[in-house]
Amino acid sequence: MAKCNTNCIEKPISAAFGNFGRVVARYPSVFLILPLLVAAALGSGFMYLDEESKRHRRPVHTCKRTSEAGEEDCIGVDDMFIMIACWQKTKVKDEVEDRLAETYKEAAVSITITTLTDVMSFYIGLMTPFRSVQSFCMYTSTAILFCYIFNITFFGACLALNGRREKGNKHWLTCMKVPEVDSVDAPGNVCCVGGAYDKETGTDEAMPMDLFFKNHYSPFLTKTWVKISVCLIYFGYLAVGIYGCLQLQEGLDLKHLAPDGSYVGSYYDDEDRFFSSYGPNVMLVVTDENFQYWNSDARKNLDLCLENFQSLSMASKDSEISPISWLTAYIKFGQSSGVNVDNETQFKLRLPTFLRLSGFSEDVNFTNNKILASRMFIQTVNIRTAVDEKNMLNAFRETAERCGKLQTAVNVTVYHPAFIYYDQYAVIVGNTIQNIVVTTCVMLVISLFLIPNPLCSLWVTFAIASIIVGVTGFMALWDVSLDSVSMINLVICIGFSVDFSAHISYAFVTSEKLSVNEKAKDALYKLGYPIIQGAASTIAGVVVLAAAKSYIFRTFFKIMLLVIVFGAVHGVVFIPVFFTFLGTCNKMICATKKTYIISRYSNTNLGTKLT
Repeated sequence: MAKCNTNCIEKPISAAFGNFGRVVARYPSVFLILPLLVAAALGSGFMYLDEESKRHRRPVHTCKRTSEAGEEDCIGVDDMFIMIACWQKTKVKDEVEDRLAETYKEAAVSITITTLTDVMSFYIGLMTPFRSVQSFCMYTSTAILFCYIFNITFFGACLALNGRREKGNKHWLTCMKVPEVDSVDAPGNVCCVGGAYDKETGTDEAMPMDLFFKNHYSPFLTKTWVKISVCLIYFGYLAVGIYGCLQLQEGLDLKHLAPDGSYVGSYYDDEDRFFSSYGPNVMLVVTDENFQYWNSDARKNLDLCLENFQSLSMASKDSEISPISWLTAYIKFGQSSGVNVDNETQFKLRLPTFLRLSGFSEDVNFTNNKILASRMFIQTVNIRTAVDEKNMLNAFRETAERCGKLQTAVNVTVYHPAFIYYDQYAVIVGNTIQNIVVTTCVMLVISLFLIPNPLCSLWVTFAIASIIVGVTGFMALWDVSLDSVSMINLVICIGFSVDFSAHISYAFVTSEKLSVNEKAKDALYKLGYPIIQGAASTIAGVVVLAAAKSYIFRTFFKIMLLVIVFGAVHGVVFIPVFFTFLGTCNKMICATKKTYIISRYSNTNLGTKLT
């Protein structure tokens, strides 16, 4: 019976990348110059935009620009570390084309998985209704795509040229011929090296950190008592993360949008201290230009509408803080001055004088003897948290909708300048969950296609969920609320959470070792150090933001630090240990009637037939 697993997809893709690596090695100058020309051509297009277009195309928040730079830098550098690690595992004496082909076979599929998942996670972020998040996702996903293209073209060409330098035993800086040293222990100038390699394996000499992972860390991690300890630590991590998720608060404190020390922060602190019992003074705008204010029946329906607003639990019941209504004041004015407010002519005749004398001129748009719109105000109370603000906004909008269904419809729009912030509270939780769920499903599909074992693909998806739970929980315990700023960073979390786990999973599945412990050791030896390099370089790039005098920058640093640390720990600790409990996480090979175990590194390149 025919059988075809995901290796049927991964294997030809790996072979295609190997052939592409040969082309890059054969024509490195082309792949050095072409990406630069493309970048220059695309960048020059910005010069032809007018100032208005440039302003509209700028990212909305400075933090977003910083986030984009950090995201692109980490992913690009991380992929380069992976490619360098695979290059160093090739045989130095082989032809450069063969070395780069082998590098692309090993590294290209791995970085393709992470690039696809990162790009898709950010494109899915376009589903959010927040324009700032949409802009961020569009900029960053496109930048990541270009980073990937530059890695497999420009950086691959750099590796090919470096390979030619090594093969010619030339100086690393001057590219002048360096005399070969017969003895490994022979003295020489440390700067005058043409490339040192291990004569037993034929590959570059292993880095000290690679040897640490191979000889010390991985044997220690695969001990039984260490695995049990790692599982207990993981359950503790998960418990704390879940507890933190339950403590997560919604909302953005407006003072956090200003730098530390700004008078804006002091203003909001004083407002909370002295006026915390009072919420926004909500504006009720009557938008129907045909509404007959002089009609007693219409006024009764308007009064009924105001009573509905006044009956809300968050509306002030204090008689001294009654709704501010120009119409109520005008009726009293008419009664005291003998104006018949039920007569349209008299109503309109005396209205301009009343508005000018009473101070309500800003509340009525009276143009060409017609009231185009008017507004009233209702004071709210006990609005202290983001949940209160969200509930107040929803209650006012529902009441306004009911006013439009009265016998004489009253078309009312509720508004306050802070509603632009309250609006996000109504949708941010749902949108965050939606983005996480959809992106995780897409990442699972990509992993199923490119990681040659479905069960290990599920483990990558599990790692994504685990990291997101941990980041969200610890972020709440670190006094970071869920708002549009942290939502942008959680989108980054979705992208980053797959990187390290996918790299180590792919290395584990494609390892030629037989036992699960040996596979874990081999995966850590190949990619343990590149993962640490990628994590350390990213943290070094954002650590300066820890001392920033802006909540936005500090939030970005906190979430990025959590993402990178938890992602790296999953990649070099949790995932390798969990894989050792699964004896089925081997590379599945596509077969029809017979099954073969194929060794890519076998000198004979022959398969051993299974019966």
